[in-house]
Amino acid sequence: MTFDAGTPAPEVVADDHALAAWLAEVAGRCLLEVRQEGLTGKELKDAGDRAAHELLMGLLAEHRPQDAVLSEEGKDDKARLGADKVWIVDPLDGTREFSEPPRDDWAVHVALWQGGDLIAGAVAQPALGETFSTGNPPVVPPRTSTRPRIAVSRSRPPAFVEALAAELDAELVPMGSAGVKMMSVVRDVADAYVHAGGQYEWDSAAPVAVARSAGLFTSRVDGSDLIYNQDDVYLPDVIVCRPELSDQILAFIDSHGTDG
Repeated sequence: MTFDAGTPAPEVVADDHALAAWLAEVAGRCLLEVRQEGLTGKELKDAGDRAAHELLMGLLAEHRPQDAVLSEEGKDDKARLGADKVWIVDPLDGTREFSEPPRDDWAVHVALWQGGDLIAGAVAQPALGETFSTGNPPVVPPRTSTRPRIAVSRSRPPAFVEALAAELDAELVPMGSAGVKMMSVVRDVADAYVHAGGQYEWDSAAPVAVARSAGLFTSRVDGSDLIYNQDDVYLPDVIVCRPELSDQILAFIDSHGTDG
């Protein structure tokens, strides 16, 4: 397929936050078009992954040629370890959900790392018509649920999360896509996302950047910082939650671990 991304305004190109949001939105529009091509199953998954990856790589080469890129769908060029700026992208997070129209729980992640930390990020949820960005930090609504809600996988929640929910008297809210789960805390659809089943930097970089900008708590499950642009991009666990829940969640994991 051919997709016309258009040309971003000069002020968008000049601002890393705005560019991240534009890139995520454009890739999202491309994916919506792919969804209309009549493909199903693995063909749709592969077409989505390929189209969004190629689009983002081309746009970053055009607008940020001096920066390195780490993409889930690309080869890991270790030159990024010595780069000043590294874009960390997941062109299609939630490929399974993307391939099951009309599901909307899939996303595009675009984050920018510089000087040891994430400095910008955007998460687009194209099927919802929403993009969450550090350039316009989302305001987390007041909590509308009397019981805490924990976003979990659609298939089988880890046993430790079920035990955590029992400890907090929390409700489990199943959904797809790691980014969608983290944005669910931003949107007051959930109050926490606690994951220890294995992920990579591109799974959490953009959602964590956005969550931080919204004032949410983010860390590894042991309470340590989430560190990006590492030689080994495996970053297996993450917590994103409302700040008032962080102490309880960390204390439970410290006492019970995540193996159960």
